[in-house]
Amino acid sequence: MRVVAKFGGTSLGTGDRIARAADSIATAVADGHEIAVVASAMGSTTDDLLEAITFDASEPDRAEIVSMGERTSVRMLKAALAARDVDATFLEPGDDEWPVVTDEYGEVDAEETRRRASELVSVCDETVPVITGFLAEGPDGTVSTLGRGGSDTTAVMLGNYMDADEVVIVTDVEGVMTGDPHVVEGARNVGEISVDELRNLSFRGAEVVAPSALSYKGENLAVRVVHYQHGDLLTGGTHIEGTFENLVDLRERPLACLTVAGRSIRNEPGVFQSLAGALGEADINIDVVASGLDSVTLYVDAEQAERAENILHRQVIEQPAVASVTVDKPLAVIRLTGGELPTQPGVIHEIVEPFAAARLQIHDLVTSATSVAIVVDWDDRERGLELVQDLF
Repeated sequence: MRVVAKFGGTSLGTGDRIARAADSIATAVADGHEIAVVASAMGSTTDDLLEAITFDASEPDRAEIVSMGERTSVRMLKAALAARDVDATFLEPGDDEWPVVTDEYGEVDAEETRRRASELVSVCDETVPVITGFLAEGPDGTVSTLGRGGSDTTAVMLGNYMDADEVVIVTDVEGVMTGDPHVVEGARNVGEISVDELRNLSFRGAEVVAPSALSYKGENLAVRVVHYQHGDLLTGGTHIEGTFENLVDLRERPLACLTVAGRSIRNEPGVFQSLAGALGEADINIDVVASGLDSVTLYVDAEQAERAENILHRQVIEQPAVASVTVDKPLAVIRLTGGELPTQPGVIHEIVEPFAAARLQIHDLVTSATSVAIVVDWDDRERGLELVQDLF
């Protein structure tokens, strides 16, 4: 089996942890597996180096400075493997075999990186390549970086381009947890999680796998997250399932828009809970939610509009914080789901501009971590769908 194993900064934070990482790699090699390693900077080295740059440094100089963390890690890990009689070679930008390259715009040159990664495969049965994560090489030979979480990106990208069977992300948590174990009690490991679910968690602060990395996960590439104390690269942890694609979807049935107004209700604890809870108890599903300082807007199936209005009206009567409820229908919702949306500057403008040019009114635009819901008049649904499909 061909495996790309990425060791995060915590898992390489001390000499003992580097030794533990080397032991797990040596065991996998002894069992006949082809292993390529991606190493992050030890501990908080990258942050420490960035904090030390208190002067006006150019971007190329900054990249060279922060690259020293990863450059040190690969040397330490290569030496630890050699001490275990494992043939290993460290790779960093500038080496002839270095795989990750960018174009003149600083974006990963997928074609050239794939070509170099495929060449790297040919040496994996003889040696363990230990590759600096986070770093790339520009067309002029200068060092650049892949951004925060770039070591994850390096690992999953190389796993994809090297036709690996699995990418193993070795970190300081037991895979993906039900909650932050440093904050909540009883947090437990989630055995499986979809790419969609994990990307949403990642974009909202869950530091497990960098969102940029998951865009490189293909259907046939397994990705797993394990704790550095586990000691076995090939078992345990959380399996990340599926792949992420850009999808454009039009809801088949019309929606009704119920707006509950009240002065500063966004600052009133429990208001939304009572509104949503009352609809939930009546088995009325809320499809889209939007809120402002003085209103909460709930979109439900148009067939449920009258019943939902009566339910919410009872909440208006009972709660002094809310004043009135109104209904608007029929409306349509067009959803664009795509893992790269949050990383594309100006993407909301790109979505809205064609609607303005076509004189189509957008009633609401609701964004989440990896999706955008566009609410339009029911009669404008087909034209709106075409506009979004033309963009994506």
